[in-house]
Amino acid sequence: MSSFEDFTKEEILRSAAENGVKFIRLQFSDIFGILKNVAINSSQLKRALNNELMFDGSSIEGFVRIEESDMYLRPDLSTWRVLPWRPSGNATARLICDIYNPDGTPFAGDPRYILRKTLKEAEEMGYSMNVGPEAEFFLFQTDNEGKATLQTHDSAGYFDLTPIDLGEDARRDMVLALEELGYEIEASHHECAPGQHEIDFKYADALHTADNVQTFKYVVRSVAQRHGLHATFMPKPIFGVNGSGMHVNQSLFKGEKNAFYDPKGNFELSQEANYYIGGLLHYAKDFTAITNPTVNSYKRLVPGYEAPVYVAWATRNRSPLVRIPAKRGLSTRLELRSPDPACNPYLAFAVMLKAGLEGIKKKITPPAPVECNVFHLNDDELADLSVDLLPSNLKEAVDNLANCPLMRETLGEHIMKCYVEAKNLEWNEYRTQVTPWEVTHYLTKY
Repeated sequence: MSSFEDFTKEEILRSAAENGVKFIRLQFSDIFGILKNVAINSSQLKRALNNELMFDGSSIEGFVRIEESDMYLRPDLSTWRVLPWRPSGNATARLICDIYNPDGTPFAGDPRYILRKTLKEAEEMGYSMNVGPEAEFFLFQTDNEGKATLQTHDSAGYFDLTPIDLGEDARRDMVLALEELGYEIEASHHECAPGQHEIDFKYADALHTADNVQTFKYVVRSVAQRHGLHATFMPKPIFGVNGSGMHVNQSLFKGEKNAFYDPKGNFELSQEANYYIGGLLHYAKDFTAITNPTVNSYKRLVPGYEAPVYVAWATRNRSPLVRIPAKRGLSTRLELRSPDPACNPYLAFAVMLKAGLEGIKKKITPPAPVECNVFHLNDDELADLSVDLLPSNLKEAVDNLANCPLMRETLGEHIMKCYVEAKNLEWNEYRTQVTPWEVTHYLTKY
């Protein structure tokens, strides 16, 4: 899936007939990155390919009001895929769609449109963006009713060999299913925590990588379910062990040339790479509500579990927010380590890119890299190095987002308004809960 074919309508119709496709899922994402779909029979495929199908946008959170509900689905023909686990003869395929208004204009609340718009800005500056995400997830057992538990099948750790369990078998089938869908799998392994896994696939351009992330999560959950397991991309499901991140490797290209590489530059990085890093660090606190979108995200962003909390960069160690992997030349890239897999990848890639481009435009020079373990520094040492902290909770992050003109420009008024309102409601609901921790610590003490 690292390269996408430009299918024609005729090729898609022929593929549907040859593969016995009976159902087609027209997929799109809401503003929180939740995958939605309108299922149609193969008899309606031609109408879908001609952009004639509508749906009720008022039923999708963050979309439109009742009186503005009619929206058109426009399939991206390059995303045609026949799902490998459905029976032949009654197979199911999918197409990822852009959302349009009845007047033929892109819908401002479509996350895919937001990323397209930001990529267009990069293109006008002469750049294209490549992205390679590393999404971690947990596999948990289910109970007799099929509901998820927090019990895992293994007690293995990072890169452990053959933890014999349903988790390993499920991960193998996930890889096979992803390969059938066209993914080039680069690595798959057990992660640090029991029941935690990672499957890495080859980078691609930012738009199709965001599509890949959405399909990846869909495949992982579907295959896990077939194994009697529950897959979750929740950032921190278990106290006391590492949470799940989605490190995002990113680079800018000018044609066939990696714009981040300069053999004569410091660390062999170009001035553009330095400014891009400067932009990411400068706006990190402002886009964290997008890259880390839930109350639970901030249970992962704490010291002691390898997740970054300090706004700094490095070329060697993995404790700061931005790391520069060792490879150079065409492989020169930077890794943003704060995002988690609960984020909407379209919006997350858009805000990262916008921050980096702003760094290039304004020539934002980053502070010196911090090559020591940031977690071991005291407050005075952090201040001397100009190291700031990421937001410590969702409320702080949302306030930063809402007050940042650049993020408002990136997301647009519609998504900014809907997103901030929804996340403030989420925070207010969370902060009024009485948790088991509070009952344990206070019920008999006071």
